[in-house]
Amino acid sequence: MTTTLADNLRFLRALITNPKSIGAIFPSGPALAQAIARQIDPGAGPVLEIGPGTGVVSQAILTRGVAPQDLTLLEYDEEFARHLAARFAGVHVVQGDAFELDRTLGARPPFGAIVSCLPLLNFPAAQRVAFMDGLAARLLPGAPLIQFSYGLHAPVVPPDGFSVTCTAFVVANIPPAKVWVYRKI
Repeated sequence: MTTTLADNLRFLRALITNPKSIGAIFPSGPALAQAIARQIDPGAGPVLEIGPGTGVVSQAILTRGVAPQDLTLLEYDEEFARHLAARFAGVHVVQGDAFELDRTLGARPPFGAIVSCLPLLNFPAAQRVAFMDGLAARLLPGAPLIQFSYGLHAPVVPPDGFSVTCTAFVVANIPPAKVWVYRKI
C-alpha cells in the first residue's frame, strides 16, 4: 500500500489551495493507515470515513476486510471525491461538509466504526466538541470512533459517556501521529 505520485500531487494542490482543510504536509502513510484500520472490526457494521483525501486509509480499511458496499467516504473536496469514486468501485462516496452531518449524510443507519481523518486541531474547541458529539450519536453501541492527531493529547475531550485511549503512536508517519479511539463507557 503506497501513495502514488499522482496522489501526492493531488494532495499538494489541495494543501496549497486550502491548507486549513488539509492539516499535514504529506498524505497519511501506510503505517498510520494500518494502525487506524486495526481498530475496526470488519463484521461490526458499516464504516464511515471522514476526510479520506487520497484514500490511503480507505485502502487500509478495505484491506482489513470491510466490504466496499459497507464503506462510506465523506469528502469535502470535490476533486478528491471524484478521485475516490473512480478508485474504489462499490464504495459510497459522499461529497459534502463533515461539520454538517445531518445535511450531508441525512438519516443513515448507525455505523460499526467511524474514522475521522480531519485535522481537528485546526478548528476551535467548541466546533471540535460539537463534531465529535455528532459522530458519537451515529455509532452502534460499543463501536469505535477513531481519530488520529499530530498533537500530544487527544484532540477533543471525550463526549459524555465516552472514554478515549491512545492505541498507537506511529513514528513511521510524516509527521508522527497518534491514533485515538473514543468508545462509549
